[in-house]
Amino acid sequence: MKTYFTEEDKYIRAKKKVDNIKGFYANLLAYCLVIPFLFFINYMTSPGVWWFYWPMIGWGIGVCFHAFGVFGNNLIFGKDWEQRKIQEIMDEDKNSKF
Repeated sequence: MKTYFTEEDKYIRAKKKVDNIKGFYANLLAYCLVIPFLFFINYMTSPGVWWFYWPMIGWGIGVCFHAFGVFGNNLIFGKDWEQRKIQEIMDEDKNSKF
C-alpha cells in the first residue's frame, strides 16, 4: 500500500521541516553565543570554580538531541520510524497465510 500526498500536503510537510531546521539553527546560534558569555562571567567572578561546564554540557546534549530530531529522520530512531514500522507490520500480515 503506497501513500500518495497531494501538493498541498507536500507543501505543508516541507514548510514544517524548514521551520524545524530554522529552530535548530536558532538554538545552535544561541548556544554558541551564550556559552562563551557564561565562560566570561565564570572567569571574572570565580576563576577557581568552573561551573560553566554544567550548562555547557546540559545545553549541548539538548542541542544534539534537537539536531538528531531534525536531521535524523532517515534513521530508525527518527520521527518516521513509526510509520515505517506500521507499514512493515501491515506488509507482513498481508503476506502471511492465515
